[in-house]
Amino acid sequence: MSQQNPNRTKINVEIYGQQYSVVGDESTSHIRMVAAIVDDKMREINAKNPSLDISRLAVLTAVNVVHDYIKLKEENERLKERVKRNG
Repeated sequence: MSQQNPNRTKINVEIYGQQYSVVGDESTSHIRMVAAIVDDKMREINAKNPSLDISRLAVLTAVNVVHDYIKLKEENERLKERVKRNG
Protein backbone atom coordinates (compact mmCIF):
# COMPACT_ATOMS: atom_id res chain seq x y z
CA MET A 1 0.00 0.00 0.00
CA SER A 2 1.48 3.37 -0.94
CA GLN A 3 1.71 6.21 1.52
CA GLN A 4 1.64 9.86 0.55
CA ASN A 5 4.82 11.78 1.19
CA PRO A 6 3.95 14.90 3.22
CA ASN A 7 6.99 16.69 1.74
CA ARG A 8 5.70 16.46 -1.82
CA THR A 9 5.30 19.70 -3.70
CA LYS A 10 2.12 20.49 -5.60
CA ILE A 11 2.25 23.39 -8.02
CA ASN A 12 0.22 24.69 -10.93
CA VAL A 13 2.24 25.37 -14.07
CA GLU A 14 1.43 26.47 -17.59
CA ILE A 15 2.76 24.45 -20.49
CA TYR A 16 1.91 25.47 -24.04
CA GLY A 17 -1.05 27.55 -22.89
CA GLN A 18 -2.57 24.83 -20.69
CA GLN A 19 -2.62 24.69 -16.90
CA TYR A 20 -1.31 21.54 -15.22
CA SER A 21 -1.13 20.55 -11.58
CA VAL A 22 2.25 18.89 -10.99
CA VAL A 23 3.12 16.94 -7.84
CA GLY A 24 6.68 15.92 -7.09
CA ASP A 25 9.43 15.53 -4.54
CA GLU A 26 11.47 18.41 -5.94
CA SER A 27 11.37 22.10 -5.05
CA THR A 28 8.86 24.49 -6.56
CA SER A 29 11.63 26.17 -8.54
CA HIS A 30 12.74 22.81 -9.96
CA ILE A 31 9.21 21.91 -11.05
CA ARG A 32 8.79 25.35 -12.64
CA MET A 33 12.09 24.91 -14.49
CA VAL A 34 11.01 21.51 -15.83
CA ALA A 35 7.69 22.95 -16.99
CA ALA A 36 9.49 25.87 -18.67
CA ILE A 37 11.83 23.52 -20.52
CA VAL A 38 8.89 21.42 -21.77
CA ASP A 39 7.05 24.58 -22.82
CA ASP A 40 10.15 25.89 -24.65
CA LYS A 41 10.69 22.58 -26.44
CA MET A 42 7.04 22.41 -27.52
CA ARG A 43 7.21 25.95 -28.88
CA GLU A 44 10.49 25.20 -30.67
CA ILE A 45 9.02 22.12 -32.37
CA ASN A 46 5.79 23.96 -33.19
CA ALA A 47 7.76 26.75 -34.87
CA LYS A 48 9.29 24.16 -37.22
CA ASN A 49 6.05 22.17 -37.67
CA PRO A 50 3.11 24.58 -37.21
CA SER A 51 0.56 22.17 -38.67
CA LEU A 52 0.99 19.56 -35.90
CA ASP A 53 -1.98 18.93 -33.66
CA ILE A 54 -1.37 19.06 -29.91
CA SER A 55 -1.12 15.27 -29.51
CA ARG A 56 1.54 14.90 -32.19
CA LEU A 57 3.36 17.94 -30.84
CA ALA A 58 3.40 16.41 -27.35
CA VAL A 59 4.71 13.08 -28.66
CA LEU A 60 7.44 14.74 -30.72
CA THR A 61 8.40 16.81 -27.70
CA ALA A 62 8.66 13.65 -25.59
CA VAL A 63 10.76 11.95 -28.28
CA ASN A 64 13.11 14.94 -28.48
CA VAL A 65 13.49 15.22 -24.71
CA VAL A 66 14.16 11.49 -24.30
CA HIS A 67 16.69 11.65 -27.13
CA ASP A 68 18.50 14.50 -25.32
CA TYR A 69 18.34 12.54 -22.07
CA ILE A 70 19.85 9.41 -23.63
CA LYS A 71 22.66 11.41 -25.23
CA LEU A 72 23.47 13.06 -21.88
CA LYS A 73 23.33 9.72 -20.09
CA GLU A 74 25.72 8.18 -22.62
CA GLU A 75 28.11 11.13 -22.24
CA ASN A 76 27.92 10.79 -18.46
CA GLU A 77 28.85 7.11 -18.73
CA ARG A 78 31.78 7.92 -21.04
CA LEU A 79 33.05 10.53 -18.59
CA LYS A 80 32.70 8.11 -15.65
CA GLU A 81 34.73 5.51 -17.57
CA ARG A 82 37.39 8.10 -18.39
CA VAL A 83 37.67 9.12 -14.73
CA LYS A 84 37.80 5.46 -13.69
CA ARG A 85 40.64 4.74 -16.15
CA ASN A 86 42.61 7.88 -15.22
CA GLY A 87 41.81 8.01 -11.54
